[in-house]
Amino acid sequence: MSHPLSDRINSLPASQTLAMAAKARELRAEGKDIIGLSLGEPDFNTPDFIKEAAVEAIHQDYNSYTPVDGYLELKEAICTKFKRDNAIEYKPSQIVVSTGAKQSIANVMQVLLNPGDEVLLPCPYWVSYSAIATLCEAKSIEIPSSIEANFKITPAQLEAAITPKTKLILFNSPNNPSGVIYTKEEYQALAAVLEKHPQIYIMSDEIYEHINYETKPFSLAAIDSLYDRTITVNGLAKAFAMTGWRIGYIGAPEWIAKACTKMQGQITSGTNCIAQRAAITAVLAPVSKIQYMVDEFKTRRGIVIDLLREIDGFKVNVPDGAFYVFPDVSAFFGKTIDGITINNASDFSLFLLEKANVATVTGEAFGAPDCIRISYAASELQIREAIKRIKEALS
Repeated sequence: MSHPLSDRINSLPASQTLAMAAKARELRAEGKDIIGLSLGEPDFNTPDFIKEAAVEAIHQDYNSYTPVDGYLELKEAICTKFKRDNAIEYKPSQIVVSTGAKQSIANVMQVLLNPGDEVLLPCPYWVSYSAIATLCEAKSIEIPSSIEANFKITPAQLEAAITPKTKLILFNSPNNPSGVIYTKEEYQALAAVLEKHPQIYIMSDEIYEHINYETKPFSLAAIDSLYDRTITVNGLAKAFAMTGWRIGYIGAPEWIAKACTKMQGQITSGTNCIAQRAAITAVLAPVSKIQYMVDEFKTRRGIVIDLLREIDGFKVNVPDGAFYVFPDVSAFFGKTIDGITINNASDFSLFLLEKANVATVTGEAFGAPDCIRISYAASELQIREAIKRIKEALS
């Protein structure tokens, strides 16, 4: 019996990161010892000072519907954060708080894109960007990169990808899945191209901004010529270990913020009241209060890179931030290992799951078909054991 689902949902791909996590859970339920290095979720608990703010909000009887675009106190706190951390001036009327940064991104795309519009995606990109564009009936245009280029695009590549149908470009720095960070100078060079095309809007996803090591991220909206058409996306999930709290937000031109509020008002309305009250404390806290997590991620990064470089066939760069490594594994394509032929990154990722009991994510999901994503948001013990298993399975 066929089911009359809409063309919209039938055209939508499943999230590869969530699919791999689900597959890993199934195998664990069967009794297999699976090490999960597929999800982008910090393995820390939410800091106590944030939890205490949530408990206080409960005792203060915050339990009613919230304003669609967020509590004014939270929006004011976000404005303070943007000025302090990013040198961007926003007013509360330019801020919209949503149920996670994913909803923030979806809101923006829904209010800006029409069928047939083109969305530029510098590769590699987060899996949901192209899926959300598909929901908007827009066309995703990938701008390729490689590990040799440190997973960054050039101004010449950007210029060549622009057409009269180009409406939006998405940047993500620090990047998921590669961990690379565009420097201020690199963004200024790309801005020089975008300045010639005033019809193009820019979305800057900065969800990993506080998880950086040697290179400090730079915000595109801090470039004066782009401010009026840049939407800055951020949230609390990654840096504050608050994935389940579901708090994301944008800073944007006021007309875009109003449109996102209108859209959100018909989808979810306002975000959870207790999470918002806790978020005020989180965004106003000095970054030093979460430095212990960043330091631990940096230690793990060094361990992962050193161990992966010991495996013949893995090509690895050094990520600047986030908590992923994105090795090129194309050296294994066309080879048969333990009776299994590896044709592409998806085959390789499944091989690691089945033969090494390690869950990763294929780079095909991120527009980089030569790579796989490995998350080091796991304990040092798990990381060492996982890479030991990978090495043994490939030997």
